[in-house]
Amino acid sequence: MALMVGLLLGIVVGLFGTGTGFDRDRSFYPVVMVVIASYYALFAVMGASTQTLVVEVLVGAVFVAAAVAGFKTSLWIAAAAILVHGLTDFGHTAVIPNPGVPAWWPAFCASIDITLAAYLAWLLATGRRSATLQRDPGR
Repeated sequence: MALMVGLLLGIVVGLFGTGTGFDRDRSFYPVVMVVIASYYALFAVMGASTQTLVVEVLVGAVFVAAAVAGFKTSLWIAAAAILVHGLTDFGHTAVIPNPGVPAWWPAFCASIDITLAAYLAWLLATGRRSATLQRDPGR
């Protein structure tokens, strides 16, 4: 169930971003990555584990850095970061024990991340969105 809900929400978030025009601003997917990166830290707070919080913040910082790099250089980096986050969800709790993570979360998060990364990659590959910042030649 968590996989299906994540898959559907990944599609909905992508279509919502495109349908509303939010993703015409190149910050949309990097900001989504920043939000995605924060959840495991939230779960560490919920699980009352300071040590886990520190680890989760450090890991999250890597994804936030990738989001910033993607925003500044190429949205392909943001797509890759979202995909990698989704892939790491499968083994996250085995590597970083986090008592606040709900049992269903890794499957849900993995499916929404991978779906959203695929949607962004499709937008970029088909030219519906530009991977790089388009400079105004008149400036």
